[in-house]
Amino acid sequence: MFDWTKSCSYDAQQKRRFHSAARSRLKKLAAELGLPPGSFDIRSNRAGIAVSGEVTLHHTAVYIQVGQFGMASGHGILIRTCKGRKDYTGGANHFVALAMLDDIPALAAAVRAITGIGRDTVHSPDRHAA
Repeated sequence: MFDWTKSCSYDAQQKRRFHSAARSRLKKLAAELGLPPGSFDIRSNRAGIAVSGEVTLHHTAVYIQVGQFGMASGHGILIRTCKGRKDYTGGANHFVALAMLDDIPALAAAVRAITGIGRDTVHSPDRHAA
């Protein structure tokens, strides 16, 4: 298992591993949610040397961002609704633990509970207007 709590600050190798692992988990999350290919993208922003940066899954109706921005609280996954892939502000912010990246079915359940999207739901951005 990946150590999500090991700081990426001033550690280029750890940051590379963090981004690689987060991208891989977000791809698995998209599959678990049943998101159609082409309805989302996954991107990385490595940011500066003192921070982890973030890895983002941006779907037409949900925005999920992984970073070490909530380490004091144990949270590091931001989940919110959005209205298309040009919406970068979206609905209300919800946070869950970085460790959920090691349990994709549980993370998918949290995403479904927060946003209403996922397997067996409609993938329309209009359905999730804030």
